[in-house]
Amino acid sequence: MLTNHDAKFVQFILNIRGVQVMLDTDLAAIYGVSTKRLNEQVKRNRNRFPEDFMFQLTRVEKDEVVANCDHLEKLKYSNTTPFAFTEYGVLMLANVVSSETAIKTSVHVVRAFVRLRELAMQNSLLSKRMEELEDRIDSQFQEIFLILSNLMSLQNNPEERPRIGFTSN
Repeated sequence: MLTNHDAKFVQFILNIRGVQVMLDTDLAAIYGVSTKRLNEQVKRNRNRFPEDFMFQLTRVEKDEVVANCDHLEKLKYSNTTPFAFTEYGVLMLANVVSSETAIKTSVHVVRAFVRLRELAMQNSLLSKRMEELEDRIDSQFQEIFLILSNLMSLQNNPEERPRIGFTSN
């Protein structure tokens, strides 16, 4: 269950390159440190942040994020592109940014990531079930439409219909 405290971090989770991430500027604010200090710690501990933990946005990605997220407008004038941290990167970041706030907050941030993953799975399962139901219904209706089509063709061509009743030879 996502608490109110955990839920406020969901708004900072973005989908970039098909991965859910949080940007360095948001994490710095959440952890109570400057973005500069956060990135210094990352550079000092670069071996702890492989590509599946963190990556740097391209200029195009940065521009798109700034255009879509009002709270990131200050990045518009920045010469550098932000770093994006995956769920694993956020956990590792809490270890290298050793502020008390970072340690406490990382638990809530991870819960937010987990809850989003759960919601995505539920949505995926629901979509799959809807498709299965549509397929089942479609096949049943196809049979009905075929029968109706055959009946209508017989009605339109009376000579093809078999005669009903008594006939004399």
